[in-house]
Amino acid sequence: MARNSRSLTHLGRPSVLPVSPAKAALDRVANPHPDTNYVARFTAPEFTTLCPITGQPDFAHLVIDYVPGRFLVESKSLKLYFASFRNHGAFHEDCTIAIGKRLASLLKPKWLRIGGYWYPRGGIPIDVFWQTGRLPKGVWVPDQGVAPYRGRG
Repeated sequence: MARNSRSLTHLGRPSVLPVSPAKAALDRVANPHPDTNYVARFTAPEFTTLCPITGQPDFAHLVIDYVPGRFLVESKSLKLYFASFRNHGAFHEDCTIAIGKRLASLLKPKWLRIGGYWYPRGGIPIDVFWQTGRLPKGVWVPDQGVAPYRGRG
């Protein structure tokens, strides 16, 4: 079922906030239902990073949907990975795509998509979307539930 807890970096252990996304350890665990196609969703409505030019904070609402193959992402390691962006300077597009690619590489999902709904900077919100794989036939994927920008409430 799940990997031996000794091979997991964070689960069941005290953890220190990673200094950067590159240094953050992401863990995966065995999917208990690899024979079933279903969608797992992670939502991070308070994702924070820094503008690489000004150093000012940028905020996003991230929504990640994936159809697992053999692995699931371990949620504590994902939360710490997200937090590692707080002092990291990168453009909206870079953050969104890098997160999607890192998860796809780690998990080898049947399908994965990420929506990065970024709050306005200079009056313009930037929304970034990326996906990989093909959605298996018959899998229901709900709308990501983030309205077009109108105060993002």
